[in-house]
Amino acid sequence: MTATKKNIVNIFLLSALAFFSFLMLRIIALYIPVQNDAAFLQLKQQYIHITEWRVAFFTHVFSSILALMAGFTQFSKTFLRKYPKMHRQFGYVYVINILMVTGPAGLLMSFYANGGIGSRIGFIILSVLWIATTSIALYKAVKKKFTSHRIWMIRSFALTLSAVTLRIWKVLLANFTEIPPMDRYRIIAWLGWTLNLLMAECIIYFYISKRPRQT
Repeated sequence: MTATKKNIVNIFLLSALAFFSFLMLRIIALYIPVQNDAAFLQLKQQYIHITEWRVAFFTHVFSSILALMAGFTQFSKTFLRKYPKMHRQFGYVYVINILMVTGPAGLLMSFYANGGIGSRIGFIILSVLWIATTSIALYKAVKKKFTSHRIWMIRSFALTLSAVTLRIWKVLLANFTEIPPMDRYRIIAWLGWTLNLLMAECIIYFYISKRPRQT
């Protein structure tokens, strides 16, 4: 890749990071100061009295931005080459956040998702896959199998981005279809992450075609 192309890619990635971070910060701002009837919580009043759900919700809301921003740093070869120590540090922030904070909180919330059993299964699978792919990525890094590590990180981050894409789909379906709100939610529970994962597999396919895969 030429220097010009690298610069274009870097600008695109930084722009994407800024855009997604802005979207997430706008969402987080809705819950500051902490209130039990703000924004999305207006639809969850039947669960707000459940302490573990309430704690999981606010934990998920306020910690998800860390996964998003730390995750972006893991895919720049220039950043890795110039700042390998910082790359590892951000990587640990990403992994610890998902495995010990945001991931478990999201999994608990999945059991209370709107839209009935269909939505709940969709979000449960998303949470389990998110934790699993991140765990495998960490394992591959510890074993110094860096090609496999990168592949599993692509899958993990694709699922991380579901926090953004499901909201994009929500806006698109609300403005360009006449699907009833609860049916839209059931669709988004699956559409918000399955297409991300499919795109990740396409990226992985072309990535593997250029480099031999480590097991």
